[in-house]
Amino acid sequence: MRIIGGQFRGLHLAPVGEGDAKAHLRPTSDRVRESIFNLLINGGFGDPISGARVLDLFAGTGALGLEAISRGAARVAFVDDGAAARALLRRNIELTRTMGVTDVWRRDATRMGPNRGAGYSLVFLDPPYGKGLGEKALVSCIEGGWIAPGAMIVWEEGVAPEIPQGFEMLDQRRYGDTLVTLLEAPE
Repeated sequence: MRIIGGQFRGLHLAPVGEGDAKAHLRPTSDRVRESIFNLLINGGFGDPISGARVLDLFAGTGALGLEAISRGAARVAFVDDGAAARALLRRNIELTRTMGVTDVWRRDATRMGPNRGAGYSLVFLDPPYGKGLGEKALVSCIEGGWIAPGAMIVWEEGVAPEIPQGFEMLDQRRYGDTLVTLLEAPE
């Protein structure tokens, strides 16, 4: 697993092997991550990455958020309640030397509570597949004020997710067993 583009291009992240099923670690493959960022950059959505405040839910290794920083995001907040995931995430933050522009929160992404700061303009959502956790996380984030009006949501699932009311689907593409759905948050 490595950073695909930007200032950290080619940097190898901490190895996770085939993932950790018990810890629900299923890292986004380099190929899928590259496809996601190509879609964000070349999909006609403007530039949702440069200067963005990013929320990486079910962050796991943090590869999506770190890729965003590598490509110009201003700050990333990583949310994961798993100890194994947070240990890998902290290692990857050390490898990229991004301690000053990242936050790591031990929190259940489906129960975020109120946000005390500004909303996030780019949200990565990569929950364990088939458990309905993505839907719960989005509702929790909207209720808590975590998502900025008009924010871009990048949602990875195994099957088409139930899109919460008010969100607009911008694109949806399948990469192997991963279905990537791009949404725009309500204004």
